[in-house]
Amino acid sequence: MREHSDIVIAGGGPVGTTLALLLADGDFSVQILEARADLTRAAHSRTLALSYASRLILERLGVWSALREVTPITTIHISQRGGLGMAWLRAAEENLPALGYVVDYAELDAALHARLHDSGVAVVSGARVDTVRTASSYAVMEVSHAGACTPVTARLAVVADGGAGAQRLSRDYDQHALLASVTAELPHKGCAYERFTADGPLALLPQGAGFALVWTARPARVQALLALPDAEFLDALHQHFGDRVGRFLQVQQRTSFALGLRYATQITRPHTVLIGNAAQMLHPVAGQGFNLGLRDAWELAARIRHGTRAALGSAAMLAAYRSARQLDTRGGIFFTDILVRLFSNDNALLHHGRSIGLAALQALPPVKHFVARRMIFGARG
Repeated sequence: MREHSDIVIAGGGPVGTTLALLLADGDFSVQILEARADLTRAAHSRTLALSYASRLILERLGVWSALREVTPITTIHISQRGGLGMAWLRAAEENLPALGYVVDYAELDAALHARLHDSGVAVVSGARVDTVRTASSYAVMEVSHAGACTPVTARLAVVADGGAGAQRLSRDYDQHALLASVTAELPHKGCAYERFTADGPLALLPQGAGFALVWTARPARVQALLALPDAEFLDALHQHFGDRVGRFLQVQQRTSFALGLRYATQITRPHTVLIGNAAQMLHPVAGQGFNLGLRDAWELAARIRHGTRAALGSAAMLAAYRSARQLDTRGGIFFTDILVRLFSNDNALLHHGRSIGLAALQALPPVKHFVARRMIFGARG
């Protein structure tokens, strides 16, 4: 482990690794500190919905071609349970080959680390960053590694996972997400479904020959669903979702986690910046969180590469990054939060208004274009 680097990235997940790869051929020394002792094992076992913009970033890194299990999303169907209004977003209407892609987190993590191994970036596994503080002209990270606590300094400390003491605001949605893989009677044909219900949104994402399921509901309801035998679970899913893909035939790998909104009140401190999950963790509705983190890495890398070593971590550089990311980050937080709060209830007046809103979205192509571009490319869509 180096005692000093120009840039030290705390967190070797996909967002931190993406940033390191974007900087690998530059003039700055870069070091990643990752808490996992074994980088061949992914930190999470889940499915990711990547936007088309995220694909462009991964192509730039030479990582996209290494992914083998990629399912394009060419259509998104948005509906409300018990409501007449619905909307379709189509890649062809945006002149794109796909709106997004469904990939396996573990495969993406492995592909990024394989590319990282070839890049020459210094990576230290089993290194946990406990605190980050500021000295006069650099950041000091207290790192637990190999049974010892070691100070590591950097002109710029990038916290890409955890948060290292950052002040946060949070909201508990009183919802859990149930994740599973399911197969259905009818082929998905590249269509993803986002269905809003009083309990919370339900998403079916095309994956391989089946679907990745994200079913949000109250915690007690999710625990009851996890305990059901497969046949009863599939019946409950069919009753909840409807007939658009026919009967559900098989389910595997059911698991769950709690949902909430959490974001840092300040994403920068002197010589320190937070990106990805360290900066914001969003509800999975509309699949914005991970893509927002990749755009964090892209924008920060651009600011670093166009600056000098002396400017790393300076007030001017961090202010420019904050300004560049503000609209996208606040827009993503607001968009997902308002979707959850407006759609996860059985208020009759709101139910009627939601139906009208979805019908209007379908009937007004410029509005659909606006929504689609911002889901794909962020607030600057």
